[in-house]
Amino acid sequence: MTFLRAHRTIATVIAFVLVYIIVKVLNLSGILNAYIIQLIVLAGINIVMTVSLGMVNGFTGQFSIGHAGFMAVGAYTSAMITTVWLHTSTANPWVAYPVFIAAILAGGLLAAAAGYLVGAPSLRLKGDYLAIVTLSANELIRTVIRVTEGLGGPRGLGGIPKLTTLEVVFVFAIVSVVLMRNYLFSSYGRSMKAVRDSEIAAESMAINTTRQKVFVFVFSAFFAGVSGGVFAHLLQFIHPDNFSFVKSLEYLIYLYVGGSTSISGAMVGPAIFTLLPELMRGLQSWRLVIYPLILILVMIFRTEGVMGLKEFGFILIPQRQRKEVSA
Repeated sequence: MTFLRAHRTIATVIAFVLVYIIVKVLNLSGILNAYIIQLIVLAGINIVMTVSLGMVNGFTGQFSIGHAGFMAVGAYTSAMITTVWLHTSTANPWVAYPVFIAAILAGGLLAAAAGYLVGAPSLRLKGDYLAIVTLSANELIRTVIRVTEGLGGPRGLGGIPKLTTLEVVFVFAIVSVVLMRNYLFSSYGRSMKAVRDSEIAAESMAINTTRQKVFVFVFSAFFAGVSGGVFAHLLQFIHPDNFSFVKSLEYLIYLYVGGSTSISGAMVGPAIFTLLPELMRGLQSWRLVIYPLILILVMIFRTEGVMGLKEFGFILIPQRQRKEVSA
């Protein structure tokens, strides 16, 4: 299984690199302008965020509706570090990027800690309690930021160095997707799916379902925090309203339209909806009507999402090979 994971990891990296080369060539040839490149960068950030949400909602069978709160923790943590240690106009890249990486990781770790504080008590309960708690946590985090002057308060936080580039996002996406994909196809990933299918059956197989759910939730919150840090260093200005319940709702739409039980679906959904606004420039005020309408239609006519249970070839370990390894 280790060999197969390594083989698919290489295939995944190659697929991302090929996409990067195509985008870069089109950009240098003038076919893709700076605005389209920024949309692609946003799509990369949204892909990682949606895959991390899919680990909780799709592969573990829980229902989180407040992941934007963990994104906010990562965004503000990393932004505070870089705005204190770096100056946008004078920072040496050899100094700026190590500080940037450290800030991103710090944001992810603090988001993971917040995820533990939210998940540890609520994931011991049954039913829809996690959805209620995560929604409340999202608004709590946003309110704390809004009333904290040191974080910019209701004015927002500006002066963030622009360190997120196309190259940074592709590297970030490769590392994040590969880590989450390898986890999902490991024995721990099988435990996640067992918890989703039947907690009682999973417990009878000596799986600590509570610990499994909490760990996955914390793991997912970490990547949400990292996504927030990369997002903040793209926009250079963040505001509490960037991380409202509406933001969490957008990621839910990305996930369920693409396919909640498919890594490929969690990549297709945000790619579609990040680029879709460009095709609907004259209908921006109808965005929150059109998105739910698309979700309703998908839930009626294709309940498993666009990808369903299918995966791209560079993501999936073939079933036949998995059986041979298990045997």
